[in-house]
Amino acid sequence: MGEAVSFGESSLLESLGRLGGEMTTQEILLLIGHGSRDTEGNEEFLEMVRQLREKNPRRRIDAAFIELAEPGIQTVLDGYADPAPKTVWILPVLFFAAGHSKVEIPEIVNEARRRLPHVAFHYGAPLGIHPILLEIIHERVAASEEGLPPCPKGLGSGAATREETAILLIGRGSSDPDANGDMHKIARLYWERYSYGWVESCFIGVTQPDLPTGLKRCIRLGAKRIIAIPYFIFTGVLIKRIHRIISEEQTGHPEVEMTVGDYLGRHPALLTLIEERFEAIRKGPVLMNCDLCKYRVHDLVTQTDS
Repeated sequence: MGEAVSFGESSLLESLGRLGGEMTTQEILLLIGHGSRDTEGNEEFLEMVRQLREKNPRRRIDAAFIELAEPGIQTVLDGYADPAPKTVWILPVLFFAAGHSKVEIPEIVNEARRRLPHVAFHYGAPLGIHPILLEIIHERVAASEEGLPPCPKGLGSGAATREETAILLIGRGSSDPDANGDMHKIARLYWERYSYGWVESCFIGVTQPDLPTGLKRCIRLGAKRIIAIPYFIFTGVLIKRIHRIISEEQTGHPEVEMTVGDYLGRHPALLTLIEERFEAIRKGPVLMNCDLCKYRVHDLVTQTDS
């Protein structure tokens, strides 16, 4: 098992309180989810927002969806049209920066700035690559291992060791090469940190390698066991598609044990990460991405243990 990285929770309430002080300007945090045709996924996003409200009962936290669900971003921004001065902090609850967060949301926000000059809009970054997310992945992997039989099917005696196990991270896929590259980077960082034979990445849509290709690659590399982790924040039609495809591939490859772990969203540490991303836009632009620098992570662990 790798070292657990402990982070002190940043208090969104304290941060907004420091900003608000005695000012009459209303402070609002607007969280933006992707939206899904699956109502269960939309409800999971709204439940996350409710949990943040419970942690910060004196502050206003709003929610909007990019597409496929209501309320949309434009609808929520229109609700700020009354003349009272406001400061709105906007955070996209997305893993990676791609078309939605780079183009679509900024265009809507810029138009709102023109229409609503009494509102100060501040736009933050997606969740990005962060050690908290690596910890959640590892918890999902560990939970999947606990539920497995001691010996993979068709291999005789002896369980698959970590060296014989492949972790397959499954991203949504994007037309933006930066987002796809970040998915591969997450896989590499996980491999660097934990002792598994292989950590591969693939995508369920839009781009390659697709999920069947990712599974076949793990098999050809010699994996006796494949633990697939959907790299998603919330459930939806694609999560269900992942389960269906892996079930079909398992039938065709009984010599390799395949299992699907849980996606990342139902984890309290995500609230901590959202609060941390709020801190980032409150303090201003981040000029250097050092979240995953191994020396910085080691230093954080040392400070926590001391």
